[in-house]
Amino acid sequence: MMIKAEALVKTYKMGRSIVRALDGVSLEVRDGEMLAIMGPSGSGKSTLMHILGCLDRPDSGTYFLAGRDVSRLPSNQLAEMRNRHIGFVFQTFNLIPRLSALENVELPLLYGGARRAKEKAKAALASVGLSDRIHHEPNQLSGGERQRVAIARAIVTEPAVILADEPTGNLDSKAGEEIIKIFTELNAQGRTIIIVTHEPDIASCCKRQILLKDGRKVKES
Repeated sequence: MMIKAEALVKTYKMGRSIVRALDGVSLEVRDGEMLAIMGPSGSGKSTLMHILGCLDRPDSGTYFLAGRDVSRLPSNQLAEMRNRHIGFVFQTFNLIPRLSALENVELPLLYGGARRAKEKAKAALASVGLSDRIHHEPNQLSGGERQRVAIARAIVTEPAVILADEPTGNLDSKAGEEIIKIFTELNAQGRTIIIVTHEPDIASCCKRQILLKDGRKVKES
């Protein structure tokens, strides 16, 4: 089992109020699965993604990633697990404007001290169909191309899990379809994909869907 979370609770203080962003959420994600997490604004989707991506910890409950309980790890060990196992794709791409596509994809490899970073970055960009755009900066690329650069950056370290937060939210329908096709191909290669989305047509491309509402899992199909 790649991911196993049990009874996750996460609260935030807003003024004098306590907001229960997650209220006892449990889920399992098998190796090689493609899962959609759905729900309206305020349902807990982003909070759950942050915990699954080792960007945050639950207040209570347990979270096992690749067989290890990461629920209470100190920040440095949590970051190590995140860097080793998780690749992120965000709605806003999060590319560095003054770097080329190739340089953006190289970054996580350079941070990790990997060898042959440029060669690996070129291969990742080729896998998302951008071999001819590697020297372009983000402002020279379309939205769909920028998201493909972000996907290449997410997969270049060969993570076990890719977490995508509203990956088609800033794209037109055609570019969105191309991005989902790439995720489907990556999943067919054995990668575990988790997509956070509020769009039913995007979720329908996943093999399983989980619906959150008011911090609770209310439906699974």
